[in-house]
Amino acid sequence: MAARIRALVVSAAAVATLSGASGESIQAAPAPPSPAVPPTALLPPETVPDASARDGFDLASTLSTSDGKRGRVDVGGCEDVVHGRLVGTGATGQGFQSAVPGGQVSELVARTTNPPDLAAWAAQAGRCSKVTVDDAAGTAVSTVTVHPAPAVPGAKTLSYQQLLTLPGQPPELPGLRLRTVAIAADDVLVVLRDAGTTGLDLDALAVAAWRHAAGPLGR
Repeated sequence: MAARIRALVVSAAAVATLSGASGESIQAAPAPPSPAVPPTALLPPETVPDASARDGFDLASTLSTSDGKRGRVDVGGCEDVVHGRLVGTGATGQGFQSAVPGGQVSELVARTTNPPDLAAWAAQAGRCSKVTVDDAAGTAVSTVTVHPAPAVPGAKTLSYQQLLTLPGQPPELPGLRLRTVAIAADDVLVVLRDAGTTGLDLDALAVAAWRHAAGPLGR
């Protein structure tokens, strides 16, 4: 059972980090491409405590290979929440995933002509707080809880937790957890996510990532 949940969480973590735009945010006309994001905008490896096996990715090339691998959701309108889709259309970006004690952590720094409305996303998460996911790894229950987000001057922020469990799973088995902190202003979006029991201070790490990205992005 634990292995099956882990497979679902690994799948969800990858999709959530790399997913595309929400249906509500699609623009009527194609927007010009966003400026490129240099890899130096990402946190240096030594910034993430005890991180190892760091794998970098380019957002555009990863999205082009992941579109056909998304799971299905049996409650209409909750796909974006379940898959953590915070990246708008026409986005460019760089990211990484690293193994850390207790799980994994990822960062995405994106520039987009279609920035997310984090307040609207949080409201939708309240409406989609508990839904059933059906994907290639099997069936799981997604429970999403929105938390107070760190205050960042001049930016909108979002913080939430997603718990994935199997249907009918006993309460003593906690399932596996994804935490996400997002910070957005103008055309820049920074997303930090961890999976498992990492013990990381994700709020502090996200604020550090936002400040670090400012220089390489010319902000």
